[in-house]
This record gives sequence, C-alpha cells and structure tokens, in this order.
Amino acid sequence: MQEMCSIHIVCSVHIPVGYRRAGSRMDGGKEWIDRRTGMDKPTHLIEFETMLLGRYLTMQVPRSKRDGSNLDRSAYTLLSRISIDGPMSIGELADAFGLDTSTLSRQTSSMLNSGLVERISDPEGGMARKFRITDEGARKLEAERADNIVGLGQVMEDWDPEDVATFASWLQRFNTDIERLAGRPWPRT
Repeated sequence: MQEMCSIHIVCSVHIPVGYRRAGSRMDGGKEWIDRRTGMDKPTHLIEFETMLLGRYLTMQVPRSKRDGSNLDRSAYTLLSRISIDGPMSIGELADAFGLDTSTLSRQTSSMLNSGLVERISDPEGGMARKFRITDEGARKLEAERADNIVGLGQVMEDWDPEDVATFASWLQRFNTDIERLAGRPWPRT
C-alpha cells in the first residue's frame, strides 16, 4: 500500500492595520493602499511627505536656541526675499508671494514694530514706500538661517554626502517647477 500525503500551502500576506488591498482578487491587484492616506500612487506619497515636511519645518528642525528669539515663518520668508531682491513695496511683495496686501500689511507691520525692517522712500523715485531690512533684521535672518542649516545637518548627519546633494537637487527642481506653474519664480543667488 502506498501512503499518500497532501500538503496544503497557505499563502498569507501580513497587512498592517489600516491598509487594504488595491484592486480585487479578480484583477490581481498587488498594491496596498493605506486607508488613512489613500497613498496608492507616488504623487500621493509625495503629498503626504511634503505635508509632514511642512509640519516639521514649522516645528523648526532641532534648534540651538529656544529662547523665543526665533523669527516666525512669515518674517523669515519675507526677510529672505527682501534680502535677495532689495527693498520691496507691499505691492511687490503681494505680487511675489501671491498674497493679499492686507495680509502683507499685517506681516510687515509686525516686522516693522520688531525692528526687522524699516520703511524707506523708493530708491528709484516711485511713489510707494518700500521695506528694507535693518541691521537687526539681517543679523536675525542670518542667525536663523545658520540654525536651520545646523538642524538640517543633524537630521542628515548619517546620510552619504552624495545623497544630501541629490536630495538638494531634486528639492530645488520640485520647487522651481511649482514656481513655474504658479508664475512666481523665486530668485536664486
């Protein structure tokens, strides 16, 4: 008598909690979609990761100073732009950032009261007054930038230098493509 044995092969796939299979059994779908984020395409993952990046940058990557002297995000961005372009009017800032003049009036008023910028007559003789960075504003901008660079260095300290350069290149490409689509290129020095 010959002994018969049957082997049952059970394939199981571990699906992390919160995930579902993309497609049905009938279409052979092999991708997994995170139910919480719906990330079934690379663009979904990019959207999610840029949302997190914005959150982390808002939290300000590990910083050396926590005494409240950090610039807020709008002041940092406005000062950065004025430092590249030189003195700018509210209208020029509105065009550059695509924001309402009322929003920029509030932001520049706060910067003016903090001594980060000063109002000057248009150096080119125009009617509008312009905002110029003060010495204090330039000092705080450079200190903030230096802290940001140190913080980013801490985050990427274990990265291969080539990976850091590649990431920087792709990030610049991503940003310039956004600027191109928005019609608001950011000047790069």
